[in-house]
Amino acid sequence: MASAALAALLLAGPQVSLPPPPADPAPPAASPAKPAATDESAIVVTARPEVPQDPAQAINLKSYEVVSAVDDAVIGPVAKGYEKGLPSPVRSGLRNFLRNLTEPVNFVNYMLQLKPGKAVETAGRFAINSTLGVGGLGDVAKTRTFKLPYRENGFANTLGYYGIGPGPYMFLPLIGPTTLRDLVGWGLDKSFLPGLAGAPFSKPAYALSSGTIKSLNDRVDFDAKLKEFRASDDPYVAEREYYLALRRAQIEALHGRGVLAEGAKAPPGPH
Repeated sequence: MASAALAALLLAGPQVSLPPPPADPAPPAASPAKPAATDESAIVVTARPEVPQDPAQAINLKSYEVVSAVDDAVIGPVAKGYEKGLPSPVRSGLRNFLRNLTEPVNFVNYMLQLKPGKAVETAGRFAINSTLGVGGLGDVAKTRTFKLPYRENGFANTLGYYGIGPGPYMFLPLIGPTTLRDLVGWGLDKSFLPGLAGAPFSKPAYALSSGTIKSLNDRVDFDAKLKEFRASDDPYVAEREYYLALRRAQIEALHGRGVLAEGAKAPPGPH
């Protein structure tokens, strides 16, 4: 399916009908020929429709195909092995630990969004889980005693909150679906803790190991959704529309509007 779509994309252009030539040229006074659409032997060439939010669709599609092939051959099987080989409590502990390290970013962005209540709750989560949760390995803050759920936030959300549009859609290796705004925000999120705390968070070894663990956890969590995309008529478009709709909903939720306003959990991705 993907190769056929790519071939159609490379042909790029409006829908064109190419009927076979007539046996004899029609004289000038003759009645006009029948429309090409009535000829059953016509060849119709179509292309995936272009959309304003995806101006680099051809490049994104090629990137999507390469990433999907690598995922099928390597990433997916490795993630399955990680899920089966590592006990669930260990995977949960690693997830909680890495999530706890994002709380300073969440706190700063709630403050930037003028939401001091959520910022204080985020700071409380960080303090509780860093101490009672043994460095964040346990999410003690979400228990009945404290009732402080994890709320993901970031600089891309803050940019969107203040009306900065998403910009062009991109599908990038190692990152996946994103937009220009989200890519800038993602870079700020990733540089915040290393810039604030320095070593060991500024070391390449930490970035590589933490990024690998997070990617494997995200791949495990997102497996069902990926299968849903790939079962659709156009997996590339299905994933793109899902991502863009999700990001719109997340920005709306910051204003207290939309389906995520009550704090539904967002799937993995660069937020």
